[in-house]
Amino acid sequence: MALRIRLSRGGAKKRPFYRIVVAEATSPRDGRFVDKLGSYNPMLPLNHPNHLVINQDRLKYWLSVGAKTADRVHRMLARVGIMEPFVWNKQTKISLLYKKSAE
Repeated sequence: MALRIRLSRGGAKKRPFYRIVVAEATSPRDGRFVDKLGSYNPMLPLNHPNHLVINQDRLKYWLSVGAKTADRVHRMLARVGIMEPFVWNKQTKISLLYKKSAE
C-alpha cells in the first residue's frame, strides 16, 4: 500500500478549493482517502491565514510512516518552510545523451 500526500479538489466551477489528504497512490484524485491533513485555498491571498492550513503533527507522522508527497504539495510545504525544497538537476536528459554520444 503506497501512500501519497496529495491534493483533493473541491469547490465550485472556477472556484477551486483543495484538501491536503493522505491517500493510496492508486485511488482517484477525489476518491477515498486515509486522513485529512489540511486545506489549501488558492483564491485567497498568500498572506491570508486560511490560504494554507496544515496539521504539522499528522504530516510528520505520515512522513515517518513512509508516505511520499506529491510534487505540488512538496513545493507548497517547502514555500512555507516545513520541508526542504527540491534540488533540480540542471542538465536535461537530451544534453546528457549528446554528451555520452560525443565521448
